Amino acid sequence: MISILKYLNPFTPVKPKAIYTSWGSIDPAVDIFPVIYLLFIYGFIYIFPYGRDIVGMSWFDWFRSEDGPLEWIQFIGYLTGFICSSIILFKRRRIGINKKWMAWLILTLICFFVAGEEISWGERITGIGLDSIRAINSQGETSIHNIHFFHHYLLDPSFEISCLFLGWIGWRAWPSIDAFPEKRYSLYFLFVALFYFYFDISQASTISQIRNDQEIFEVLMSLGIASHCWNKVSQK
Repeated sequence: MISILKYLNPFTPVKPKAIYTSWGSIDPAVDIFPVIYLLFIYGFIYIFPYGRDIVGMSWFDWFRSEDGPLEWIQFIGYLTGFICSSIILFKRRRIGINKKWMAWLILTLICFFVAGEEISWGERITGIGLDSIRAINSQGETSIHNIHFFHHYLLDPSFEISCLFLGWIGWRAWPSIDAFPEKRYSLYFLFVALFYFYFDISQASTISQIRNDQEIFEVLMSLGIASHCWNKVSQK
């Protein structure tokens, strides 16, 4: 059991050894935490009873709701990524500006931007926002990604493209640029790209569009980035 928990920890600096079970050994090349996470959400939380008596809705809907637990986990994940990548930039300041440093700078800015967007730049905490942005925002908040144009035309493609780069293209095409997550973290991003692709395809189908479980999948992206940055900053 201890070895399994060690393997499922995405913040483990070194890839753990094979997991030995009663049915044989498992030695995957990537972290399997995303698989366990999705099985837990859809196999346990999805059918967990009594939520309406406590949170006013099913536990599943509460977890994936706006301003729910999964959204705050995303904020913490991107904030962790921003802090760790900022430390990496500071440590490498004397090396000078090169491709690796610029890649980390871009990742740092992305983490900062997305972390801010997740909490509507503090509006969900303080209640203070910009009316000019609220007026053109799909959710009436101070966030750029929910502005009508971005929300309807750019948001899904941005997830699909960025997750393909982070989960596959990056480590295959530019293995020397360590700002791209290693192969180990592939599933944290490829599951997100697959969900958004399937969600968009469903809009053109002849049946009702599939349920929008974006918060459930977006958590994986934030955890993948946080784990990647944490492990890189932990390296000597």
